Amino acid sequence: MKTDYLQYSLPNGIKLHFMPTQKFKTISIGLFIHQELNSELAALNALLPSVLEKGCRLYPDYLTLQRKLENLFGADLSTDIIKSGERHTLAFSMETAHDRYLGENSNLLRESLAILSAVLTDPLLENGAFSEKYVKQEKSQLVKDIKALLNDKATYATERCLAEMCTGERFGVFRLGKIEDYDKINPTELYQYYKQLLACNPVDIYVVGDLNKQEVLDAVGRFFNFSRDKKEINLPATEQKAARTEVLSLEEQMSVNQAKLVLGYRTAIGFKDELHCALLVYSGILGGFPHSKLFMKVREEAGLAYYIHSRLERHKGLMLIAAGINYADQQQARAIIELQLSDLTEGKISDTELENTKRGLVNQLLSRQDSPSQMISFHLDGKIGGYNYSFEQLIEGIEKVSLTEITTVAERIKLDTTFLLRPAEGGEQSDD
Repeated sequence: MKTDYLQYSLPNGIKLHFMPTQKFKTISIGLFIHQELNSELAALNALLPSVLEKGCRLYPDYLTLQRKLENLFGADLSTDIIKSGERHTLAFSMETAHDRYLGENSNLLRESLAILSAVLTDPLLENGAFSEKYVKQEKSQLVKDIKALLNDKATYATERCLAEMCTGERFGVFRLGKIEDYDKINPTELYQYYKQLLACNPVDIYVVGDLNKQEVLDAVGRFFNFSRDKKEINLPATEQKAARTEVLSLEEQMSVNQAKLVLGYRTAIGFKDELHCALLVYSGILGGFPHSKLFMKVREEAGLAYYIHSRLERHKGLMLIAAGINYADQQQARAIIELQLSDLTEGKISDTELENTKRGLVNQLLSRQDSPSQMISFHLDGKIGGYNYSFEQLIEGIEKVSLTEITTVAERIKLDTTFLLRPAEGGEQSDD
């Protein structure tokens, strides 16, 4: 399946990416406002989509908006805040049925865009600011979400490792910002920030569906023709740093039954690097699948881990290994993990490991093409990373990865930070 987007620029600078396809019987829309990941702005960025979704002038409360969406054959509207590399992106997504398959005399593309436009550009205001009630409610919810991180010990350990590993870097900022920052935000400040963001920051709109170019251009141009500054701000690129010369090792005690070990590595390979595909294969062989070295050696053979895997932050050039282990087994588990990394550097990879990993990565990419939202996310990733791989190009690149390229990747990867969340001594244990 060819996955090319037709790309246009609206008069106000908004970028439109349209994929005409007969594969789906739905219309999928994504709107993304890009901002720098910044500790001073993180809470504002996280709060803003939630407040906008809460109600607008035409649909002043959540229930009214949901009824309107139900009348649109169960259309779905959602918002989110995305951290990709050192980019913080406000996301608005909408999916609806295609009227062509409903036998209805309607234009669901226009109606969907009209709702999305109302939510984004015509918010509910009180005395020239956002609704105080809605701002207060959403601040409270996001603070709860941040505190809830403590209940998910594996995620907490990962975030703590990344924060310490990237201290002083924009990537060290948590996706939802800091709790204390929400106390400072008031409806007027948030509204002023919203106006500035909409006027100055890069905006991308995606449309995927069985549609023709002109109807998409006309509809998007009609509902998103609001005035913006003639020159968008330039957002800084994601920075990549070398690993520390001396590994940073940290421990934290908490009432947990099992320890959480997170190892943070610098790969020295960016999104646009020619070894990008080889890095994907490397991480897959190491810890991306049930057949991977870490799973087989640490969990299955040695029985030392409740879970273990590796994952990449491709924009930032980071790799994490995360494991749930008994605290008493940490040294033995670390030794086996290090042996797997050493084996990869020496090229000790079986043909079965290599082929199964390539097949697994290709199947993941093929499955993403079955979801319009995943296809949008894939292209957006490339736009943020500075290079838009097509699915076909990435699949071909993965299939061509050689053993020599994998060992070259392995030689670049350096341990930077270790973080261990361990049981409190003599303390009451809680469920993980």
